[in-house]
Amino acid sequence: MRILGLDEAGRGCVLGPLVVGAFLLDGADQMGLRKAGANDSKVLSAKQRAEALERLQSLGQLRTLRVEPAEIDAGNLNELEYRLFLDHVAHFKPDHVYLDAPVHPGGIPKLRERLIRLSGVENWTIEPKADATYPVVGAASIAAKLARDAAIALLGDVGSGYPSDPVTRDLLTRLLASGDPLPSWVRSRWGTIDNLRQQALFG
Repeated sequence: MRILGLDEAGRGCVLGPLVVGAFLLDGADQMGLRKAGANDSKVLSAKQRAEALERLQSLGQLRTLRVEPAEIDAGNLNELEYRLFLDHVAHFKPDHVYLDAPVHPGGIPKLRERLIRLSGVENWTIEPKADATYPVVGAASIAAKLARDAAIALLGDVGSGYPSDPVTRDLLTRLLASGDPLPSWVRSRWGTIDNLRQQALFG
């Protein structure tokens, strides 16, 4: 049995791309992935993630896809993310897909039905915190997080890219105050940008 894990990194960011990672395991036993370090990437340090990824590469197939800020601004984030899920499934042709739920638990049945219909794969396990529960999703989480972090690192000293990060917020405040067009790596339609614009105008 070929099983595929899917997870994203950067969904809630205001800077940089959304990345969806995939990990294909040829076999149903995921314990080898757990021993190699597969877990929710958020509970691992950068060093642990890098070391785990190196070990995981010999146990299955890794792949990442990304959506850039301009496309996010012009489209619908959910639809763009689903497109990447389906791209990974079409590429790997798994028998069973494990997905870290990108929706509220109440929306999972409808999402599962849609993904089955569009992918042709009948077996989907979609759960919150699947990256911690299923090692194959943890492996995908690590791949997505490392790819996302690498993209952010190329931007320089911008913080994590999340709206709650003071470094990121300070950078955005300065960019907006300059009056220049925002760089292409900023998601300009995000609510964070609107809020900071209002602060700049009336603060």
